[in-house]
Amino acid sequence: MSALRTHAVAAALRWGAHRFPFVEDEVAGLRDLVRPGATCVDIGAEYGLYTWVLSALAGPTGRVHSVEPLPGPNRWLRAAVRLLGARNVTVHRTAFGARPGHGTLSLPMRRGLPVHGRAYLTDGADGPGPNAEFRTARSVNAPVRTLDQLAHEAGLERLAFVKADVEGAELAVLRGGSDTLRRHRPTLLLEIERRHLEKYGAHPADVLRHLRDYGYRAHRRLHGRWTPVPRITDDCRNYVFTA
Repeated sequence: MSALRTHAVAAALRWGAHRFPFVEDEVAGLRDLVRPGATCVDIGAEYGLYTWVLSALAGPTGRVHSVEPLPGPNRWLRAAVRLLGARNVTVHRTAFGARPGHGTLSLPMRRGLPVHGRAYLTDGADGPGPNAEFRTARSVNAPVRTLDQLAHEAGLERLAFVKADVEGAELAVLRGGSDTLRRHRPTLLLEIERRHLEKYGAHPADVLRHLRDYGYRAHRRLHGRWTPVPRITDDCRNYVFTA
């Protein structure tokens, strides 16, 4: 019964990927990337739009590590895990970066409400970047871990898939996962936006070059298929990288 609940939510999200703006189109393409038994990591999970689809695809023999540093969405994820009976999902309250430690997240506010999807780790950032559009922001303290640390502490023998939506801190996450990229060669789904990268002094081409050094190739979702592309462009924000 618990598996049926998770599969029902996942099916609804895949259906909504083509119909609702808050469900990204790439959600529908996860079935091409994740097989039963896979171990996955969802970094910047927020309310779990990717987590629940990954949980259904990985199945009872797989594992999903859902990573969300903000207290509100993290509590939601934990409650949803219990409600859905998603036994293959483990929720972590932490940010991910280039090295372990402690950090501060800037959580923007709009009309007194938090905009969780635009929160970013201030470490290494030179100002708010595009978040200057928000009049106010709250500071949220959070532990910072690395992808390598998670892989080691969880005893992962094979990490198959990593999704990261970290508002411009993609290079920090990748640098904190250098051993994981070499050893596990996971498929990566990264949100890459020039406007967010620039506040960390980076450019989309820097992410592409970094991953090419590990033997990764970029793809984007076009006409229902993952299509190889030579560069990162401003008209697309989500890219898959395969080794």
